[in-house]
Amino acid sequence: MGLFLLALFLMAFSATCADEEAAFIGVNIGTALSDMPDPTQVVALLKSQQIQHVRLFDADRAMLLALANTGIHVTVSVPNDQLLGIGQSNSTAANWVSRNVLAYVPATNITAIAVGSEVLTTLPNAAPVLVSAMSFIHSALVASNLGSHIKVSTPHSSSVILDPFPPSQAFFNRTWEPVMVPLLKFLQSTDSYLMLNVYPYYDYMKASGAISLDYALFRPLLPTKEAVDLNTLLHYTNVFDAVVDAAYFATSYLNFTNIPVVVTESGWPSKGDSSEPDATLDNANTYNSNLIRHILNNTGTPKHPGIAVSTYIYELYNEDLRPGPVSEKNWGLFDGNGMPVYILRLTGSGTVLANDTTNQTYCVAREGADKKMLQAALDWACGPGKVDCSPLLQGQPCYEPDTVASHASYAFDAYYHRMAMGEGTCNFNGVATITTTDPSHASCIFSGRLLLLSSLSYKFFSASVLEEMAPSQTQQPLLHQLILQFLVVIRVLCAEKIFTGTL
Repeated sequence: MGLFLLALFLMAFSATCADEEAAFIGVNIGTALSDMPDPTQVVALLKSQQIQHVRLFDADRAMLLALANTGIHVTVSVPNDQLLGIGQSNSTAANWVSRNVLAYVPATNITAIAVGSEVLTTLPNAAPVLVSAMSFIHSALVASNLGSHIKVSTPHSSSVILDPFPPSQAFFNRTWEPVMVPLLKFLQSTDSYLMLNVYPYYDYMKASGAISLDYALFRPLLPTKEAVDLNTLLHYTNVFDAVVDAAYFATSYLNFTNIPVVVTESGWPSKGDSSEPDATLDNANTYNSNLIRHILNNTGTPKHPGIAVSTYIYELYNEDLRPGPVSEKNWGLFDGNGMPVYILRLTGSGTVLANDTTNQTYCVAREGADKKMLQAALDWACGPGKVDCSPLLQGQPCYEPDTVASHASYAFDAYYHRMAMGEGTCNFNGVATITTTDPSHASCIFSGRLLLLSSLSYKFFSASVLEEMAPSQTQQPLLHQLILQFLVVIRVLCAEKIFTGTL
């Protein structure tokens, strides 16, 4: 697990000084897992990945105790089902703060309280007491001299913003203006921030082709493909920035101009059902990698360039117990065992995922490729291409799933890496493509994975020490080569056991 360090989450202070300090990336921690790790395991994962900001959907005692003395910035939450009671009683709010905040600080670094979640759109009957609940919570913090250290806000769905493009025309749903105006006044008076959940995946799905996948995933766009706000002439290269700027313009419409935005949820599902074809590992990897790079570069948005927009990735774990379609269960970076669902890949300055130094890529069958062309390419790879395709035979590790695309992916990747990933070696007449998502599955280990494991295993076995154990090449060249090959296999197998936790 330690080999998959997500060492990309930077330390930062309050987002209220976002224009002066670096943005941060945090993670949401949901608990709807059938094999939910205990809090000490969760914290061990956070520490191993150097994650310094987390958002909890409640104020679980065991989790808050486990987070003590770690320095991790914690946002705790008032669950929606407790909102009505807190919003109607100052004493109930004070008791909540006493039990769920004061009992843990300063050992546990609680820095924010999220009062409810998407209340206006999911629990409208509680909307009338939302601001009073926030005010009561804040008053209890002030009474304990924590009013400036612990910020109080409430996460909103981006759907509360109407007419979001062009952003300059955006406004909050006028039905909620009686709530939004005092809410924004509260945020401004307490030096807090607007919490916003931003999901380009849903915007893309609902747009029925009006939004391109590249625009949703932060992929580079030609200037002619950028979205332009004709009122401001600002250019938008991704959905995320457009939604955040829509929030800025909507607050300005209500005459509030100095309230920063913190994105409390954003991500992309790695798996979906037949009606969710774009919920894939590749797209999830691409979105989250590009999002993290975008945030940590402190580029801000077109409306507020250079103004940090700190963001919490949704989410740390896949939550298999969540209701709804397949995608709802597959937003996580890790499974319940702490194994990464995919490896985030970043480039540029700053701390990055440890495995990124390998620049590991794989060659797989292109989605939607013609089956006859795939079969022809597979036949070539296993024939003239001299790929060992024996693992694809019935009863062998890579036989299942028994599809042309799956078999072709294995053969393509083997050829690609045998040819040292040279230019043009992952084409196969246009039916292959390069990906950063490891296509290995079960006991079927692709060539790229073997190379990755072999290189990473040097962390545990020194190549120089192992080679000293073998005879010198001048003395017994053939035996030497055989021993070295054997040692490489041992390194790979040991690394694989370390990855799977069986060593």
